Order: sequence, then structure tokens, then C-alpha cells
Amino acid sequence: MLNLINEQNTTIHLANKPRRGRPKKTQTDDMHTRDALLRAGMLVLTETGFTRSGIDPILKSVGVPKGSFYYYFSSKEAFGLAVLERYRRYFEAKLDSFLLDDAFPPLERLQRFAQDAQDGIVRHNYKRGCLVGNLEQESTHLSEAFRAQLQQTYQSWQVRVAASLKLALEKGDIVLLDSIENTSQAFWIGWEGAVHRTRLMKNTQPLSVFLHFFIQAIKVK
Repeated sequence: MLNLINEQNTTIHLANKPRRGRPKKTQTDDMHTRDALLRAGMLVLTETGFTRSGIDPILKSVGVPKGSFYYYFSSKEAFGLAVLERYRRYFEAKLDSFLLDDAFPPLERLQRFAQDAQDGIVRHNYKRGCLVGNLEQESTHLSEAFRAQLQQTYQSWQVRVAASLKLALEKGDIVLLDSIENTSQAFWIGWEGAVHRTRLMKNTQPLSVFLHFFIQAIKVK
């Protein structure tokens, strides 16, 4: 009887003993890994663009095996589109933090956004630009899905600048020779060009020149 009790206790002890090995991933773990991949993708694509970027450096920086990549994304394009969507949300929040700041007049909000962007380019030694601008330069090599999402992103940004210009117009701070929508579009066309020239020269002078020109063109003298 004593041996039977001991055998039963041993069986119970072995059953309750935790198993060794890697713990099973949870849905939260998967979400964190996917988000880490998107963040790493943002860093790489803002430096090198999409067509020249490889998946391997991104996976290595996050510690994800190459074979696991397709668990999170069906293809490199699907990954790129997800990175673009995440960058769009990030940049929308950034724009809102400046353009909706009631502590400053509308034009000053735009200038503060521009200064923060310049500081970021310098901080990263002119290696990182605008992910959307980088992808736009590759647009002839990208799918229609990419091109459509890029245009939607620009439209989202233009709406935000247009709202800021509308407020400045109502306050009598600016005068426009064209529609608010076209003026907002002109801002982003000029801005992206200035970002590329700034990275080329490794000097923020092109951004400063563009912003000064834009503000002087609409500001009430």
C-alpha cells in the first residue's frame, strides 16, 4: 500500500511539474511582434525606400526568423502597405499635435511643425527622410495599391494643412490667390521636394528657403 501511495504521489508530482521549452505564443505576443516589425520597417524605408529594402535586416533587428515573416504578412508588398499605413497614422498624430495647438497662431503652428521636422532630419544625420516622399519617387515601380494609398495619405495631410490655413484666413493673418485646397497641395509638393534636397545637400537650407517662401507668399504684409 505504501508503495502504491508513493507511486501515486510521484505521478501527481510529474503531472504538475512545468514542462521545459519555449512557452506558447499568445495573441498579444503576436501583436507585439507584428508591431515591432512595422516599426523596424518604418526606420528602414525612411532611409532606403521600398524597392531597395530587403526583409532580412528588418527581421534581424527584431529577432524574427525569416520563415516566420509570412505568418505576419502574406508578402513583401503587404508588409510595405502595412508600414505605410502605420506611418500615415504616426504622421497624422504628429501634424495634429502641432496644427491643433491653440497656444499658437495657425501660421506659427505650421512653422513649429516644420522646425521639428528639420530637427529630426539633422538628428538622424540626414539619412532619414519622409517615407511617403521616398515611396513617391519609386511610384513607377510600385503597384496600383501602393499608388492609391500614397495619394490617400497626401490627401489626409492636405486636409489638415487646409484646416490650419482656413483658420489663419478667418483671423485675417493670410491672403490667398488660389483656393485653400490648392494652396495646401502646393505646400506638400514643395515640402517633399525640399526634404529631398535637404538630404542631398546635408543641410536644412532648402527646407528653410521653401518655408520662408511659402509663408511670405500668403502672409498679410
